[in-house]
Amino acid sequence: MILSAPALAQAPAADAAAADAAAADAEQGLGEIVVTATRSAQSIQKVPISMQALGAEKLQERQVKGLSDFAALLPSVSFEGIGPGRNTAFFRGIVPAGGAYASVGYYLDDMPITGTEVPDIHAYDLERVEALSGPQGTLYGAGSLAGTIRLITNKPKLDKFEFGYDVEANKYGKGDFGGQLESYINVPLAPTLAVRAMGYYRRDGGYIDNTPNNGTFNDGSSSTLTLGDNNPNTSYTLDNSDIAKDDYNTIREFGGRFQLLWQPTEGWDITPEITAQKQVARGYFGYDPRVGDLEVHDYDQTKNDDRWYQAALSIHGHIGDWDIVSATGYFKRRTRTLNDYTYYTVTYDGFGPGYESYLQFFDNCTGSGASQQCQMINPTQYYHADTHRNKFTQELRISTPKDWPFDVTVGGFYQRQKNELNTSYAIRGLDTITGYTATGGGDVAGGLIGVPAMYGIAYDEDGNPYFDTSDVINANGNPLGTMILGTQAVKGDAFYYVEQDQLYHDKAIFAEGHYNITPTLKLTGGIRYFWTDYKVRGFAGVAGSAAGVGCTTPLPDDERLTCVNTNPNAADGTGRYKEDGETHKVALDWQFQPDKMVYFNYSTGFRPGGFNRPLRIRSLGKIVNVAPFKSETLTNFEVGVKTTWNNIFRFNAAVYYEKWNNIQYGVVVSGAQGAGMTGNAGKAEVKGIEYDADLRLGKVTISTSGAFNDAKLKGDFCNFALNTETESIAQLSSCTLGEFVEGSSPPTPQVAAANGTRLPRQPRFKGTTSIRYDTDLGDYAAYIQGAALYQTGATQDLNVESNELLGNTKGFVSFDFSGGIKKDNWSVTLFLQNAFDKRGQLTRNTFCSIDFCANSSRTFTIKPQFFGIRFGQKF
Repeated sequence: MILSAPALAQAPAADAAAADAAAADAEQGLGEIVVTATRSAQSIQKVPISMQALGAEKLQERQVKGLSDFAALLPSVSFEGIGPGRNTAFFRGIVPAGGAYASVGYYLDDMPITGTEVPDIHAYDLERVEALSGPQGTLYGAGSLAGTIRLITNKPKLDKFEFGYDVEANKYGKGDFGGQLESYINVPLAPTLAVRAMGYYRRDGGYIDNTPNNGTFNDGSSSTLTLGDNNPNTSYTLDNSDIAKDDYNTIREFGGRFQLLWQPTEGWDITPEITAQKQVARGYFGYDPRVGDLEVHDYDQTKNDDRWYQAALSIHGHIGDWDIVSATGYFKRRTRTLNDYTYYTVTYDGFGPGYESYLQFFDNCTGSGASQQCQMINPTQYYHADTHRNKFTQELRISTPKDWPFDVTVGGFYQRQKNELNTSYAIRGLDTITGYTATGGGDVAGGLIGVPAMYGIAYDEDGNPYFDTSDVINANGNPLGTMILGTQAVKGDAFYYVEQDQLYHDKAIFAEGHYNITPTLKLTGGIRYFWTDYKVRGFAGVAGSAAGVGCTTPLPDDERLTCVNTNPNAADGTGRYKEDGETHKVALDWQFQPDKMVYFNYSTGFRPGGFNRPLRIRSLGKIVNVAPFKSETLTNFEVGVKTTWNNIFRFNAAVYYEKWNNIQYGVVVSGAQGAGMTGNAGKAEVKGIEYDADLRLGKVTISTSGAFNDAKLKGDFCNFALNTETESIAQLSSCTLGEFVEGSSPPTPQVAAANGTRLPRQPRFKGTTSIRYDTDLGDYAAYIQGAALYQTGATQDLNVESNELLGNTKGFVSFDFSGGIKKDNWSVTLFLQNAFDKRGQLTRNTFCSIDFCANSSRTFTIKPQFFGIRFGQKF
């Protein structure tokens, strides 16, 4: 693997010299890998942390197109999600299931694109991908609790013209055809000025079939809904034949990047750049094994339209002997999402009688007054969201002169992020309905369905509904009518609506220094002090939630934030959270031979806490308070070795122990109508080992890497529940295994997870091995390569009861093959991924709370068999 440092870290001439030297080394043995993980360019073998780097050649060999592809090649990285642009990465089993911040930093060059469900950045014209395991809080801040992923782009070159393109045609084994066109160009405009541009178009054929349900659910039972009562005259049969389609999970994507390098004077580089991308992914990328292999039953459209751009300005220069780097960035992203949410409706239907008002809605009426008769509409829910994210980032770093006996980098960081959420759990046509059935109306004796009600409905001592003639709700209604006039829509067609503005501020000062105790023994120390604050204002809930704070529904379509229930205890309705603290590291490395090092690394990381909005409890008919959740911390103890032997064998390994405190965990509290909160689940520990090795024997190169993680809970995780006396939701102060929370419905176990419970989503072992053979065929350079991916199974939720409902994923092994020839400036590559079409399970997810939607869960796997041909030229 041949890698060179980016222009930001060193001048282009030195950059080119490093690349030439690395290329010369590669001809004789293993090439040098140069990274900028510590904010300065140095060999990966000299960096005293556990990390991996995937170079441009490796990314192309393994057909890496985005996050899910390169995550598969990084043994310490796992991820969860439901498709491109909706995935979140994790390191070493540190898998938070709640909170406002991500646990993994995600960087494009020096600019953070942190957060959950990060964009699926297209991997082309990249110099490398760096994966830094363990807390990186000193240099990378709050978003890097467990690790950091950095995508490093190729930079403009002042000394040569470059142009290249790649064309690819591909196909999923039993699925559809796809392809992509990619190109880049580098143009020196003057001795001190150059530009570089990249552009691409990609279409992925689908491989998931949305098959006709033919009147049944995935378990073979009838797909006819009873609609919340025992009345045979009220029912609705689900039928997806109108949208059934084979290979429905396609991707269409295009984007590009433009960079300029200007050297206004010797020792100064100014590099503005902009990267933009639009990706439209349709359908789910998981399947339901109960329906069939790579098959699902979807009843509504699923689509994620994800568009973003990042503008950055990097300035690198010297004032005297001091090195200065300024990195400024602005990131703007908009995602418009559609999701089938029918299975939430199915869940409500399964609750039995008394849920008519959630399921029976009417329109298309004839007649008027007491004789009006209305028809039932399709009651199934769908999800649509329009989310805006805007982030401004500024970092300044100053490094001491090179001739000092020690070197120190000090810096400051500022970030402002504003998110605008507009999310609807909706029913088509709900905003224009005439009315809906009153609770109990479906089973009241003599009741007329779809006819306006005169009287309210009450229940007798035996739980039977009856017309309460003392409660006149509509004098013009029918005495036997059961339909309440009006709509349950909160805003637009939303039955449940979330409309929020979130504002984050992060500030920090940091320093990291190195001191050579002896010529071969180096001490590294770093500290970061941070200030973070968070504000959220808006609304979340059903029509009853709005009424609870004095708002009239439906809310106006043309205005936002006309109803606020985020924090009724604050005069302006705003929820606030702020904190400050520090994170630090100490490392000691001993270069006992020029190409062999042993090191010890102690580091800490943090993830800020946050505000919990009050929740409406259906049984109480009121809103109750929820305590804020605390920040979580991670402490890492790591011992590692980095060795190279005769420039033909490289072996790196690290053994680590991590302590994770105040785990942030999202829960759905019993009785809160499916609404969630974030709490602190307790403590956990991770014991593990990571390794990577390369062996070059003449024309044969063998590469392998892997990680073993034993991640488990330390102490019982006590559940969260409603305290009816204080009318608040909080974690139980004590809990007993096997006992249930008093008064909870459905019953909630006191212990969500017992001491020693395995942490979810992370396989105990994950690895990859490749064997490559290079040779010459006449005037052609040729290669053939085989690779294996393998991992063990994983649990899917920290809550033991929820995990039993979902089930563990199974371990798997898959094989990839590729081969190619190259002559002069052109190359042709053939590839076959997942050659034997294995269903390597990665995660399982549900549409709603696991307790209710486990029977409709989806299994997300590695790509099925995928093959194609790629042709490229470089000038």
